[in-house]
Amino acid sequence: MSVERQQSNQAEPESSRPVMPKGYGVPEDPEGMLPWSHARALLQDASIYWIASTRPDGRPHVIPIWGAWVDDALYFEGGSETRWARNLRENPDTVVHIERGEDVVIIEGVAEELAGPTATLAATIADAFRRKYPYHPDPDSWDDGGLYVVRPRVARAWNDFPRTATRYRFSG
Repeated sequence: MSVERQQSNQAEPESSRPVMPKGYGVPEDPEGMLPWSHARALLQDASIYWIASTRPDGRPHVIPIWGAWVDDALYFEGGSETRWARNLRENPDTVVHIERGEDVVIIEGVAEELAGPTATLAATIADAFRRKYPYHPDPDSWDDGGLYVVRPRVARAWNDFPRTATRYRFSG
């Protein structure tokens, strides 16, 4: 099944304040909220993405991985028998966090393994990898799987907590 979308066809997510206990001091008004473009730039530039999954017995699992943020989705690759891939096959709900503690972006979504992405998308993803890493993926190897995508349903970001704490909700 093709789940490819073009960024130009995507609506910007709805921004609001995250729901947190009052003691956290998150403002109620929108002043200071971060635009999605700020979070998108951090996701595009990130070197390491932490992928959280759940083992079949309910225990958590997290792993750092290389990836590419393309058209408002995270693409990463790996073997189908890795712990995280087996976890995502059983329960595709995941949380992804970039490796930054002061300028935070967290996305929640569903991971899906893609087989045979279009040549255009495969080339775009491979180019994004090449720009960031000393690794050159072979898009032909994705014909039978091994490429995963996470599209955010909800994201959170901040760089001056709690003043800039922002939640993004995605449609579709």
